[in-house]
Amino acid sequence: MTSEQIKAIDAQSVMQTYGRFDAAIERGEGATLFSPEGKEYIDFTSGIGVNSIGYGNKKWADAIYAQALKLQHVSNLYYTEPYVKLAKELTSRAGMKNVFFSNAGGEANEGMIKLARKYSFDKYGKGRSTIISLVQSFHGRTITTLAATGQESFHNFFFPFTEGFTHVPANDIKALESLVNAQAAGVYSISGTAALKPAEISSGVCGILVELIQGEGGVLPLDVDYVKSVAKLCADNDLLLLVDEVQTGVGRTGTLFAYQQYGLTPDVVSFAKGIAGGLPMGGILANEKCSAVLTPGTHATTFGGNPVAAAGALEVLRQLDDTALAEVVKKGEYIREALESWNLSVIGEIRGKGLMIGVSLDGVVPKDVAAKCIDEGLLILTAGSDALRMLPPLTISYDELDKGLEILKRVLEQVTNNK
Repeated sequence: MTSEQIKAIDAQSVMQTYGRFDAAIERGEGATLFSPEGKEYIDFTSGIGVNSIGYGNKKWADAIYAQALKLQHVSNLYYTEPYVKLAKELTSRAGMKNVFFSNAGGEANEGMIKLARKYSFDKYGKGRSTIISLVQSFHGRTITTLAATGQESFHNFFFPFTEGFTHVPANDIKALESLVNAQAAGVYSISGTAALKPAEISSGVCGILVELIQGEGGVLPLDVDYVKSVAKLCADNDLLLLVDEVQTGVGRTGTLFAYQQYGLTPDVVSFAKGIAGGLPMGGILANEKCSAVLTPGTHATTFGGNPVAAAGALEVLRQLDDTALAEVVKKGEYIREALESWNLSVIGEIRGKGLMIGVSLDGVVPKDVAAKCIDEGLLILTAGSDALRMLPPLTISYDELDKGLEILKRVLEQVTNNK
């Protein structure tokens, strides 16, 4: 089919929920994509962080093919080898006790929220169920994860949302401490920030949910000292520290998980996107304290731990060894150095870690820049209201990086001259 035929059928037969850019993709090699007509695009998006080890990865495809011929699905009523191998590898490298497999990021975050509320219910009974998340956060598109999301632009149309969520500004530990105390006291504004003892808390907050880098919010990293203070606040008050690593996980920031750069181990971590290299998979990892909270019958999903997806994920983890993760850091530094060397007035703050990079733009609309980049042969994302976002495949070559950066520079020079 041609690109125009694909677009025509989409307009007729697909719900128009996406503001798609004007590009149809047929195939890919490495970090390069091609339209049906053969137009080449350097990919700085990896399917919004999903295609972690690139396109046309033969070892990954062989692993999936071999498993699909052997066994594609039997349900979680029975044991299979791929998911247990994956669980062992993932928990070992993450430093966590056990894992629950699901299908995508929103579902993973739902599971994390359920775990936090059940932990508190089991220990304290009803009423201690509020989860605090951060302004500019994004946690998914379900009714519950939209409620957890701290961006008003997503809070529309679908009322009523799930109760029990509130939001505070990121990197403001005093605001967070005040809210924890206020919720515990059953009110919404009190003075003072002294931590309550766990025994004193009979209502209010059960967990604090954070993204260590707020991806959809603009690629906004949390301060290390702030994150450590949040962890202490959780420990002092027996709240669960919930870390959403749907976008930052699986090597994206240069370590398997971003929390490994913050010197802490969360109570529960969600993951998805890059874990299976392009197949739907997500899940939550729990530490020792939280490992037995979800008991038989309290949580489930039909396709979680699917053998084919698990086989793909195992190959992703094999390829993302310490050497590959060190290269992610080097490639991120390479991009930063290039952006800084251009000395363009349109480029503002450069943010992020590893191959999760945000670039704020001054005086231009990021979506317009992204559209111009597509015309020139580069796929790039936006984030928040002011930023471009780069999430290339972790295996992108330096030649592909150079080609993509050259296109981006050319487009930014054009928009700078037109300001």
